[in-house]
Amino acid sequence: MTMQDGKTPQSDWARVDAMTDEEAEANALSDPDNPPMTGEQLRAAPRMPQVKVIRRALRLTQEEFSARYRIPLGTLRDWEQGRSEPDQPAKAYLKVIAVDPDGTAAALRKSA
Repeated sequence: MTMQDGKTPQSDWARVDAMTDEEAEANALSDPDNPPMTGEQLRAAPRMPQVKVIRRALRLTQEEFSARYRIPLGTLRDWEQGRSEPDQPAKAYLKVIAVDPDGTAAALRKSA
């Protein structure tokens, strides 16, 4: 969106920050270009794989995460892109990584 003078309008973040939760929700619901998703749409929406959330939280690239936690890069990519899902032992391992990423990495270094 551009204004008549050719400039892009700036967001008034102070105004947004001053809104109550109720005002912000009413404002969001009134936007005809971006209606809220229905419960059915939310259930059908693709979810970000948990491994990707963990990796991003650690600020690691796929290659770094793969090397640090000894997960084959192809497997990691398959998990993140939804081509396959981690099995139960892998899910447990990912949970351990999420809870103690540095301790997990240190334990793997000691066993090398």
